[in-house]
Amino acid sequence: MLASFPKISIVTPNYNQAAFLEQTILSVLSQGYPNLEYIVIDGGSTDGSLEIIRKYEQQLAYWVSEKDNGLYDALQKGFGKSTGDIMAWINSDDLYHRQSFSAVASMFAQFPQARWIMGSNSYFDEEGNCFTYERDIFDERWSSWRMQLYNGAFIQQESVFWKRELWEEAGAYISQEYPLAADFELWLRFFRYDQLYSSSFLLAGFRMRKSGQLSDKFRKEYLEQVDALLARERKERKMTMYLLLCRLIMALTYVLTRKLRRKILSAALKLPAKIVFDRGKGFVMRRK
Repeated sequence: MLASFPKISIVTPNYNQAAFLEQTILSVLSQGYPNLEYIVIDGGSTDGSLEIIRKYEQQLAYWVSEKDNGLYDALQKGFGKSTGDIMAWINSDDLYHRQSFSAVASMFAQFPQARWIMGSNSYFDEEGNCFTYERDIFDERWSSWRMQLYNGAFIQQESVFWKRELWEEAGAYISQEYPLAADFELWLRFFRYDQLYSSSFLLAGFRMRKSGQLSDKFRKEYLEQVDALLARERKERKMTMYLLLCRLIMALTYVLTRKLRRKILSAALKLPAKIVFDRGKGFVMRRK
């Protein structure tokens, strides 16, 4: 049990997502977290979203419905209103898993060196059924080097939480220059100041819809923005020589066993330890 509960600020941007919005709101409010600041920024919806928001407005710290310049403009408005020690956003069709906020607060309390954390990747279908894909070779651990060598694929935004101090150190803004990949730009900026600690816990999931999903419809354009951001980061941080070394190591270790290759590449890519469950100790950090 936590001795105290740090304030967690959650922002939900919404525009005409009435079909899924209520489920998203309930996934936040049903956490039962005692120090929650929940903010909803609506872009002037005309589909019944406002009726849903008003249904829960007594449990919201702030909400507004007005024309904006898109998702990241709405997020900037929301975070500008926030005051929490821990921050995150959930889009209006995605969902949090049960007790996510308590788990996040406990991880930050137990591991003060961690300033941003992500959960294990999970997904929902349109009906809200949860599923996962096969785990990757690095157990979903990330670093700025891995982002470069694996073409940015992919930190799951829904599962990321960060401390306000990191947000402020990184400039306290959501870029408006990348209309599809501003989340990716934010992660690259965070990596300049601290490493990302992943965990094996399910915190949130991305909803995969059959149609109307911007991340699918504009995937080519999104990947072009990702490539541009990676190129900018390589140039500004003078990463080229070390990346060449990493590629050489990757080539030389290709013939090794999966276990040994993962160990060597994890060290080369500077992947941090992962927060996992231990039957006797609860949350622990392990590199395996």
